[in-house]
Amino acid sequence: MARNAFTDPVFHDEAAAKVWFEAARWPNGPVCPKCGSAKHYATKKLGRYRCAAATCRKDFTVQTGTVMERSHAKLIDWALAFHLAASSKKGFSAHQLHRELGCQYNTAWFMFHRVREAMRRGGLDLPPLGGEGQIVEADETYFGQQENPQLSPQRYGQPYKKRGRGPAGKRAVIALVERGGNVRSFHPAIADGNTVNKIVRENIAHETRLHTDESKYYVKVGKDFAAHETVAHSRGEYVRDGVHTNTVEGFFSIFKRGMRGVYQHCGEKHLHRYLAEFDFRYNYRASLGYNDKDRTIAAVRGGEGKRLTYHQPH
Repeated sequence: MARNAFTDPVFHDEAAAKVWFEAARWPNGPVCPKCGSAKHYATKKLGRYRCAAATCRKDFTVQTGTVMERSHAKLIDWALAFHLAASSKKGFSAHQLHRELGCQYNTAWFMFHRVREAMRRGGLDLPPLGGEGQIVEADETYFGQQENPQLSPQRYGQPYKKRGRGPAGKRAVIALVERGGNVRSFHPAIADGNTVNKIVRENIAHETRLHTDESKYYVKVGKDFAAHETVAHSRGEYVRDGVHTNTVEGFFSIFKRGMRGVYQHCGEKHLHRYLAEFDFRYNYRASLGYNDKDRTIAAVRGGEGKRLTYHQPH
């Protein structure tokens, strides 16, 4: 898909891109990122404002205080990066972006990691998943080799062996999915019982019905919820009276197809950000009433107050 296939002026005209980004970030007009004042006036430089608050007087643009701050890339390039990341179901690689923009690969890599950071949701402000009468499915999977395998104190500093269901030396991914709702995924250093229990307790409302497979990781923590129902995959049981983990396994399938088919390689220190990207698109999917435009605007707004300081791809 060539860039000229995108006919919207926001991808070709810098002034149109400025107007679009400002409307996405500030639907009620520009707000100073430094002090929060809505009082401002335009300077002689296009797109630059000056805060009118007597105690501030700082200059700012739509990029100030976001993942786009101090970037030399044009707004039309940022618009394309946000759009492609939000509208591509299984992801859109930095290699493809650098071909679309005609820029250096380092520039495209820089932009895409900042778009992923904008998509990341986290912190204490996130409400717990589920609730009374709702179902949350929990499961873990493994993808890619650990770059620094965790050491087991029981084996005198040697790497963990394969125990139970977790392959040794593999990167663990834990996902919690509301039936018909949102997903929240994690990349812990190791997926043992204590780690899984902590993630489940901190992210799922206790009034929820918890659905898992027969893994022993969930036996203890399952008692903290309204119900804990399981299916026994080892016996070929995948659905029983509405009890299943098909939803979370479907999310894992989308994630793995994207990672293998689009990205192909991911440094472990960046895996949490790739997961955030897949979480974001799942949580803003069409079946929940969102379209590509909604996802793109949500991603732009998610970049508020976030910064990444590294520059070189690894």
